[in-house]
Order: sequence, then structure tokens, then C-alpha cells
Amino acid sequence: MRVLRALTVAAATCVALGLSTTLAVADAAGGPPPGNGRGGDGSGRGGDGPGNGRGGNGPSNVTVNPYSVHQGATMQVSAAGCGHGGTVWSHGNFPQTNLSAGSIGFATVRIFNHASPGNHTLSVKCHDNSLVATHRFTILRGNGAQGGIGGSIGPSAAETAIGAGLVGTAALGAGIHVVRRRRPAGATG
Repeated sequence: MRVLRALTVAAATCVALGLSTTLAVADAAGGPPPGNGRGGDGSGRGGDGPGNGRGGNGPSNVTVNPYSVHQGATMQVSAAGCGHGGTVWSHGNFPQTNLSAGSIGFATVRIFNHASPGNHTLSVKCHDNSLVATHRFTILRGNGAQGGIGGSIGPSAAETAIGAGLVGTAALGAGIHVVRRRRPAGATG
């Protein structure tokens, strides 16, 4: 009986430890450099592109998330001032992408697998204005880690077979233990 209790406590401990593990996320580049004078750093008009000022104030407060992104990964771009939407582009780094309409427009861009690592600039232009705002970002060499919870990478057939085998072995061992510890019908005690 003591062995069964010890096995139950050990199993509960393993489950508790397994469920309490956390994922760590690290940004090797440490984010954008401070005070780069470009749009999106919270310091000004949101860009340094030319324009004639028609149709509104143009794009401002351009931000990227993450600032440092791996080749082949996605990056979120946002900009204020494009009430009717706009476009985002960076030649040779990702295709021209539409910016959503609203007080703050959003776009998700996918960096090309063959994009050159290093510091780059993206441009944002509103549909109702000829002003262009720019923002810097960094492309990191190689593919990023495939982490996260929620089925980002499913188990392989081998991992599934190993897991099923371990569960079956545990069930068989528990059954054998219970049968061997069963008391005879006439025993007291």
C-alpha cells in the first residue's frame, strides 16, 4: 500500500512540475537604438519623407514589433494618421503590404527568406496623403526559434509512439502491481 501511495505522489509531482514550466522569450538585439531621429520613436512627426501635405497630416508614430526580426519571420507595423489606410514597403526585404484603415493602421509583413541581414528602413504612405514616413528595423540572420504553446509544432509520429508506449508500460506495471498485492479471499487483517 505504501508503494502505491509513493507512486501516486511521484506522479502528481511530475504532473505539477510539467504543468508549471514556463517559456522564456529573449530578444538578442535588445530593441531599437535610443533616439534614432526616425518616425516611431515618440519624438516627433513620424518620418522624414517629402510630401505636399494634402489630405491630412500623413503617417506618424510608425512602430515595428519586433524591432529585430529573423529572415522569413513576420513583423507587425503600425502607424497613426492614415484614416483611409495606406501601404508599407521596404525594397528587397518584404513585399508592399496594405495598412489597415483607422486612427491607427496595422500591417503584418513577412520578411523574405533571402533578405540581407542588418539595419534597414521601411516606408509608410497613406492612401489620402503623399507624405512618406520611415522607420528603421533590423533583420537577423537565419530562422528564429520555433517556440510557444498552442500547437505551433505538433509531435512527430515517433514522439507519439514513444509516449503511447510509456503510458502503456506504466499501465501494465500498475496492473501487475495491483494483481500481485491482491489478498486472498479468506485473509483478514
